[in-house]
Amino acid sequence: MASDASNVPSVREEPTERAPTPPHEQPPPPPVPVPDPIQVPVPAPFRLARDSDAAAVVELVNSAYRGDSGRAGWTTESDYLDGQRMDEDIFHQDVMDSPDTKCLLVLPESAWVAPSGESASTSSGTNSTSSGDGERLVGCILVERVSPSSAYIGMVTVRPTAQGGGLGSKLLAAAEAYAVARFGAEKAVMTVLHMRHELLAFYARRGFLQTGERVPFMYGEPRFGIPKRDDLEFVKVEKSLVAPVL
Repeated sequence: MASDASNVPSVREEPTERAPTPPHEQPPPPPVPVPDPIQVPVPAPFRLARDSDAAAVVELVNSAYRGDSGRAGWTTESDYLDGQRMDEDIFHQDVMDSPDTKCLLVLPESAWVAPSGESASTSSGTNSTSSGDGERLVGCILVERVSPSSAYIGMVTVRPTAQGGGLGSKLLAAAEAYAVARFGAEKAVMTVLHMRHELLAFYARRGFLQTGERVPFMYGEPRFGIPKRDDLEFVKVEKSLVAPVL
């Protein structure tokens, strides 16, 4: 005789508890910004660049190295390169996001006087040329640790209207001192376009001597500029940052 299923008592299913996720499968916590463990004071009128300085640094660098604005100074690369020298993505990725790279700024512009005697700050400006503090930049320089004992110095920039007053030498001295204090550098290295004889002479007078090594130009990388000639390459120069023993 067939049994009546309706007479079979139902079995209540108790809810099962989900086993806790093993520790090794827990989602990682969001990253917490880690402050720079080494705080090196930077004397006025210099200060370290911040993310909010991106637009101002890009405007300053491109105005000094590219186009007609750069021809007002003597460091322009306009005869050899078109396009940009820097953009905000490069600034954030290659400078601000690297713990081994620092950018020193010079501001305000009114602190420096152009050779004509007119303060460079009297020139008109827009918000895009101001730093995160609203002050117009007049110069910047890059310092990057490239080995435990050496630092690369680059992007030496002085606003064209302020060139010729000694600020470039002050920028170099500040970068060298920072490389020693922050990175423990014993040597500074730079690269200069090989046809820039006046610039190589300027650096030589400040102790940067040619090593004999050449560095290829980054052809095919338009974010660093569009070359006007096919023979571009860099000369490598270096300077000892170790004080001589007397």
